[in-house]
Amino acid sequence: MDELIIRKKEITDIIPWNLLLLADPSRENVQKYIDHGEIFLAYKDTVLVGEYVLTKEANDTVELKNLAVDEQYQNKGIGKKLVEDVIERLKKQNAKRVEVGTGNSSLSQLSLYQKCGFRIIGIDKDFFVKNYKEKIMENGIECRDMIRLAINFD
Repeated sequence: MDELIIRKKEITDIIPWNLLLLADPSRENVQKYIDHGEIFLAYKDTVLVGEYVLTKEANDTVELKNLAVDEQYQNKGIGKKLVEDVIERLKKQNAKRVEVGTGNSSLSQLSLYQKCGFRIIGIDKDFFVKNYKEKIMENGIECRDMIRLAINFD
């Protein structure tokens, strides 16, 4: 396979709901942040294998709202390449900070973000209980709290 090509979603590209909903099971919540965010698509050859969504927040901060890799392509280093792309892209745009939130039960995601330089900055207790109708289970753990992580670029 060729290298990973990551580019901003164009108006003619179909919204990759199958990937977006892997990272966030609430279509309603995803719709809210993609309406004011930017979607980036990752391809191997001509196959869409991953995506991420960035939203601009206050004080030159950007939030990584959604990152997913197609299940067939997971555990091949694509998630790490996507996170590295986020960091490099935002440095070039002179962002001051990038933040991400993930579930307390999202063990591989927590590990990935920390390996890429993110530091834990807080916990939003009961975030998933309050904001999602259905109980979320991962790795045999109920996803209740959002773990907030960040990288400062200054």
